Order: sequence, then C-alpha cells, then structure tokens
Amino acid sequence: MATNISRRYVIIGNGIAGTTCAQMLRKNDVACEIDLITNEPYPLYNRVSLPRFLQGVLTEEKVMIRNRAWHEQQRINLLTETLVARIDAEDHVVHTDKGQALRYDALLVATGGWANPLRVPGAAGTKHIYNFVTLDDTKEIIARANESKSAVAVGGSFIAYEMAEGLNVRGLHVTWLIRGPRWLRYNLDEEGGSLVDGIARKHNVDIIYGEEIREVIPANGVPASVVTTGGRQIAADMIGVGLGLTLNTQVLAGTGVETRSGIITDEYLATNIPDIFSAGDVAEFYDPILGRHHTMGTWDNAAAHGRVVAQNMAGGHEPYVDVPTYTSPLFNTTIAFIGSPEANNPDLTSIARTTTDDKGNPAYRKFFFKDDQIVGAIFIGGTKGRKTTGKLIKANTRYVAPAEKEALFTVE
Repeated sequence: MATNISRRYVIIGNGIAGTTCAQMLRKNDVACEIDLITNEPYPLYNRVSLPRFLQGVLTEEKVMIRNRAWHEQQRINLLTETLVARIDAEDHVVHTDKGQALRYDALLVATGGWANPLRVPGAAGTKHIYNFVTLDDTKEIIARANESKSAVAVGGSFIAYEMAEGLNVRGLHVTWLIRGPRWLRYNLDEEGGSLVDGIARKHNVDIIYGEEIREVIPANGVPASVVTTGGRQIAADMIGVGLGLTLNTQVLAGTGVETRSGIITDEYLATNIPDIFSAGDVAEFYDPILGRHHTMGTWDNAAAHGRVVAQNMAGGHEPYVDVPTYTSPLFNTTIAFIGSPEANNPDLTSIARTTTDDKGNPAYRKFFFKDDQIVGAIFIGGTKGRKTTGKLIKANTRYVAPAEKEALFTVE
C-alpha cells in the first residue's frame, strides 16, 4: 500500500520573503517539513521600521514581527546564527556550517545582500564606522550616537538618507556627502533632488555634493574627522555608510544556478536549476510589466515574492505580476516609489512636476512610461493619487497624447 511522503522545503534567509514563503507553505500543507535558515540571531523583524527605531520613535519590541514561539506553533524549524556551507543541487541537500544536512524537494534562496563597507585609508580597524542594514547595526549606531556630537553620512542611497535623518533627530550635527549631483540621482531629476535638498537643509543637515570620503582620520581607534575628495576636513565622532549592497549569490556557488548581479529567475521565481527558486532583494526576476529582468529591493516586493514562490515551490505555476510600493519618511514629509521608477533605464521616458499638497507644502510627482504604458511613479509629499497610480500601472494603462500624461498630475 502506498504511503504519503511529506514534502521537504529549505529556505535560506528569514527576511520578509523567506518567512512569508514559510508561512504560506505551512498554510497550504499542514504535513510538510520546513527548515528556515538565517545567519542572524533573530526571528523576522521589520527592516522598514529600523529608521524609526534609530530615531527613537519605535522600541525594539515594536520592530519585531515574529518570535520563536510562532515558529514552533507553525512547525517551522528556525535555524538561527547558521550559515550555508554548500548546496548539493544534484542530491537536493543543503549543508550548513553546523554540520547539518538538510534535504529538500524545493529550495528557496532569499539571502538579500551584504552592505558595502567603506574602503578608504584609515577606515580599516577604526571603530564606529557603520552600515545600516540589520537590527544589530541599528542598536550599535544608537549606542554610539548617544555619546557623540557629530557624524558624517556618505552615499546617495535611501540608507544614507535614513542614517542622516536618524542621527539628526538624535541631536547630532550631520554632514551628508553625496558623490553625485543629488540624492537618488538615478531616480530623481534636478527638480526632485532640489526639493529633497531643501527639506534636509531646513532640518540643519549639511549636504555636500560631488564629494566622497577620501580618508578617515582616527584618534585612539575611533574617528576624529574625515577628509573628503574635495579636500575638506570634517569632524566626525561616527560615520554612517550607505554605499549600496552586494547581493549574496555566492551561496549558490557550484550549483549551476545562473547569476548576474542577482539570482536569475523567470516570472515564476524559478531558477535554471530544477527545484531551486529565489525571492526578495537577491532575485533578478523577469518582470512582465517591463519585459526584462531586474532586481527590486523593497519590502512590498519581497513579501509578494514570498507569497507567489510558495505556490510554485509546491508545484504551482503562478507568475509574479505586481506593482510594489516603498514609502519612507522624509523629515516632515514622505517619499513613495510605486512600480518601477527607473530613470537610468533607456527604455523609459518620464514627466515630472512640483506642485503643492492640500496643506500648501511642496509636492513632487514623477511618472515613468515604457512605450506610453505607465510603469512607475515617484511621489514626494502628499498621499493623493498613490493608490490610483498603482492601479493604473497594474492595468497596463497607456497614455499616448501628451495631454493624457499631463492629466496624471491631477489623479486622486
């Protein structure tokens, strides 16, 4: 008589993509076995909330989303502080640095990326130079900020901005170095960049464009100042680094899985090797809306990936077609990314305008099109029109006439 054999799943990475996938797998199959691996000591926490934790608005308790009891109740085997030593794709086994051999019927790689460190003279071996990606990063930054007066943030990314804002809120004098001509230079035009510049300066953040850190000048093993590529010397008790991520594809070495900057998948989040899938920031997935592969480092995108990939790991065939959003506080306003607002994509065109919101504050809107089809948008200030814009993108709405595109600035 035939016996039922439970399916086994291994998930590498317990961020929102990996944990959502585990939750959906359990919901759809009460008998399956799930191993969830993380190099961190924590269950899932809200990385989007880390900036507010840095500012002191949220407690650490409020940042946490799951606890160990939840994993036990869901019968998800959470392996914390564990690294993957090797993946045997032929025999379907994940080997860990703890000596475990975890067999799988389907494997999900949702490993995200590693923050790029500051590599300049004087940085190596100097304490209080921080990346801002993990909960532990944030706790260390807070501890140092509480005993500091000045800081330098470097980078034109969201992470650099969020560090500059968080340290400013904690009362430090912050100098923000941006290599390019404006913040998010690949997304914002000069008008949008000028608006963000004005907001930051209004809150007494000093911004220097076209310069980076050339050298760190330490004293007693901690920063005393930095020298910029323009020759300025700036006092700094601590340094925040937002120089992007290197996606963690190395875990797949020797498996034959195709990688570029990320892990290449189709629209079903499947790789070129049977039974291996990828999701979240590390997945370089095929996007039917744009008609090409790309990565997307947003919380909404990763959560949606987790839901879809769980279906497909269990034998489904559901494409990922979604319009993810990312919203971040911007001192006294907000910035929202909707869909795929890629200003450096030569296949896209865009229109932008700064108006005012209902309270009379500046409100910037930028819409992106591929062959007259709306594919993305950026909103700074105000909330009117965001949900409608997302629906228009998902509906593959086309705008041929210039007047039709201009009318988007008045959508509600």
